[in-house]
Amino acid sequence: MVEVVGVRFKQAGKVYYFSPGDFKLEKFDKVIVETTRGIEFGELVIPARQVSEQDLVLPLKLVIRKAGIEDEQILEQNKAKEKEAFQVCLKKITEHHLPMKLVDVEYTFDGNKIIFSFTADGRVDFRELVKDLASVFRTRIELRQIGVRDEAKMIGGVGSCGRVLCCASFLGDFEPVSIRMAKDQKLSLNPTKISGICGRLMCCLKYENDGYCCNCDCGNETSNLLAKDWPDIDIEDSDFIIKPLAPANQPAIREEQIAKAVPVTKSKGIQSKKGEKPRGKNKKV
Repeated sequence: MVEVVGVRFKQAGKVYYFSPGDFKLEKFDKVIVETTRGIEFGELVIPARQVSEQDLVLPLKLVIRKAGIEDEQILEQNKAKEKEAFQVCLKKITEHHLPMKLVDVEYTFDGNKIIFSFTADGRVDFRELVKDLASVFRTRIELRQIGVRDEAKMIGGVGSCGRVLCCASFLGDFEPVSIRMAKDQKLSLNPTKISGICGRLMCCLKYENDGYCCNCDCGNETSNLLAKDWPDIDIEDSDFIIKPLAPANQPAIREEQIAKAVPVTKSKGIQSKKGEKPRGKNKKV
């Protein structure tokens, strides 16, 4: 077993494990760690815990230090630089007439690299663009092509349910979603109703799939449960209480009173409007 802490670098980003070393870290502490991209500023979301070595990619990198006020100031300066770099890159893309859409710009904490994320329908030859950006910023440039789901995660938005997108609020990683999940849940197969703003199937189809997947061969434990396998619930032991619709102090109305109040009359048909045939009983001639 190895003692680790979980660090997240974005609001809904993936959680990475690091070794806490001699630091006593608590949840929501800001830390400075070393990653494959360089020195990064992150937030501790999982406090120290013991994890099996089989579930980790060894060797683990150490937490360098707790973030201070100066580190937070550097982070704010990098965010201001990212806005300027975004506009510069847009201008360069227009000059080179490249069929690509710039989505996000990210500075590493130490400023040794700038990552430009973009979307495109196919492969784009951006070698000349990289040279121009490197001559402007005088640092390492990385252009990364992302998918439409990653674009929605970075930009954010509001789904058809009226809530903030799951991918932009709490989903750390995308899970595979298939059209079979919509069929099992008896949903309309209209693409506009089961697709998110990214144009792909909604991630929330995965949430309740196991509950709807009865008697199917998907291998889920929930799918093997039949109605008879669920335990019987006694009404007296349940948490809900059946309340009468009428107030408790109102006297009960008997069937005899209802019969007297509503006398039985013979149906004479429904009167029709002017110019229409009566809709009563048809008389034989």
